Amino acid sequence: MAKNGKTAAFAGGAAVGALGGLIGLGGAEFRLPLLIGVYGFGALSAVIMNKAMSLIVVAFSLPFRASSVPFGDVVASWPILANILAGSLLGAWFGADWATKLKSKTLFRTIAVLLVMIALVLFFGHGVHGTGAPPLTGVAQVIVGVVAGFAIGVVAALMGVAGGELLIPTLILLFGVDIKLAGSLSLAISLPTMIVGFARYSRDGSFAVIKENTGFAVAMAAGSIVGAFIGSLLLGYVDEDILLPILSLILVLSAFKVWRHE
Repeated sequence: MAKNGKTAAFAGGAAVGALGGLIGLGGAEFRLPLLIGVYGFGALSAVIMNKAMSLIVVAFSLPFRASSVPFGDVVASWPILANILAGSLLGAWFGADWATKLKSKTLFRTIAVLLVMIALVLFFGHGVHGTGAPPLTGVAQVIVGVVAGFAIGVVAALMGVAGGELLIPTLILLFGVDIKLAGSLSLAISLPTMIVGFARYSRDGSFAVIKENTGFAVAMAAGSIVGAFIGSLLLGYVDEDILLPILSLILVLSAFKVWRHE
């Protein structure tokens, strides 16, 4: 399938966006194996393209949530944002740096392992509810927050995703944030984290893939936004106990195919 097929790109974006929308995510974890397995992008090119599209989707998603979670609530949580960002910004830079230096086969296999990890988090961690009381406070909480942020930043950079599937459980379990606020805080953290990773990728020659496929990227990002909206409308009609195992299985099968790429 041609990489520059805008109609196919929009359709693919809509499909992954709908899958993500059904569980309150952007769908980038499903978009990455699609870019590799269906549209034929190399490992690093797929990651960079995925990050570009994730950046667009997140930039639109944050204001969309303002009706349910006011910006004031997000700003009021600045200590949490600062805590996670202290690690995620650094992690994003190092993750992108490592991705540009890995051999293609090694990056493919790294992505495959991370897809399985995301599948496990999705299956066991999605819909997690905290007790409302953070398990840690003070310096211990700050240290764990920075370490968690760094790890999430690395994963987000290596896969070109926003990292919401990891950020949301972290915010709920570590800081006792409610699920709605956690979703908005996740987006607020993801945006600068992705920009840092994007800045590092821009220093690599592989970044030219965006210029060569701008129309494709815009079309797929637009499809992802539309699909995420459709998925969110269908949210109440799909049984999560059935949906999550299916989506997790899709990620595991995708990981198997990505692992076999050279």
